[in-house]
Amino acid sequence: MPIGQARGAASSGQIVSTSVYARHMVSLSVRDRESFLAEPHVAALSVSAGQGRGPCTVPIWYQYAPGREAWVLTPAGSRKAGLIEAAGRFTLMVERVMPTVRYVSVEGPVARTVPGTDALLREIAARYLPPDKVRAYIEFAEAELGEQVAIYLHPERWLTADLGPGAVPPGVT
Repeated sequence: MPIGQARGAASSGQIVSTSVYARHMVSLSVRDRESFLAEPHVAALSVSAGQGRGPCTVPIWYQYAPGREAWVLTPAGSRKAGLIEAAGRFTLMVERVMPTVRYVSVEGPVARTVPGTDALLREIAARYLPPDKVRAYIEFAEAELGEQVAIYLHPERWLTADLGPGAVPPGVT
């Protein structure tokens, strides 16, 4: 079975594989996966783009607190907002490469969509930008991005791994 394919354990984050890399992979505990997702990574958002198309996958800022719903803020008229509305669900995937390769992918239904607010825009900007850059970003977003919506994801399925310090077998570069 190729690396990354799970067998009946997607919601637990377990990975089952016969690959040499799999011997070095460790799935994350619920606490670790939620803590990792709560860090300010840039996510890859994926949503079905319809029959005959691959998924629409784009980088996006998101917000998450352990045990809660994740949310993204996006222009109301954007393609991704329309695709999410049509599909009723989406996936966020975040990763890091240092000090070890670690990733969390969470998929689930849309819990709710609400109009974007100044408070949500400020919260997401402050999560990703240095304090001295937040105001300028907010001014840009208000002038250039138009009406926004916050789309909340109810975490339903998780896929996680930490390849650990010995993730690459000897002789592989």
